[in-house]
Amino acid sequence: MDNLTKILSVSVELFRQYGFKAITTDDIARRAGISKKTLYQHFANKQEIVNESVLWFKHQMTDTCNEMVRDSENAVEAMVKTLAYMDTMYKQINPMAMFEMQRFFPEAYETFRNQLQDKDMGIIRENIEQGIAEGLYREDVHAELMARYRLESSLMILQPNLIVSNRNELLSVSWEIGEHFMYGIMTAKGVKQYLKYKAKYFIQPATV
Repeated sequence: MDNLTKILSVSVELFRQYGFKAITTDDIARRAGISKKTLYQHFANKQEIVNESVLWFKHQMTDTCNEMVRDSENAVEAMVKTLAYMDTMYKQINPMAMFEMQRFFPEAYETFRNQLQDKDMGIIRENIEQGIAEGLYREDVHAELMARYRLESSLMILQPNLIVSNRNELLSVSWEIGEHFMYGIMTAKGVKQYLKYKAKYFIQPATV
């Protein structure tokens, strides 16, 4: 692994675990096993590291989701695999991380949101359109609106609020919102497929 990739990977790991505010460039260099001089050959400051690591991580997530979609036999399997993947991501996220990025690194947060709107919303919309064509989702579902709703609800649980206050609650709430979304758009045929794939890909978390 080259030094640039190592810095980005380690930065993502630390930011997810501890949030954005507490982590320093010293922490990143130490975890990456490089000198600060080497780190500063790639980045001028922490702001640049945050910006680039968030963008790098988002691209990694999008590529993974696209691969899952390509390897799925229908829209429901693709959606369940994506939800399961997000579940594994939430297990590694400090619930305060998104709030700290929005407050202290607004440029990185705006980039993150733009990537969601440009990439992820299209993936979800296409999945819904595919599911409708396959008879797995209801014909009257508004694909664009529900894709936006799914993204916004995902972001909502990553904010400090009355719904989520710790990592265990984050996992449980993510599970409940994902279930609510799926049952809201599926047909009876889709539900049968969903139950099959849920048993295959998900381990249900404890309730809040």
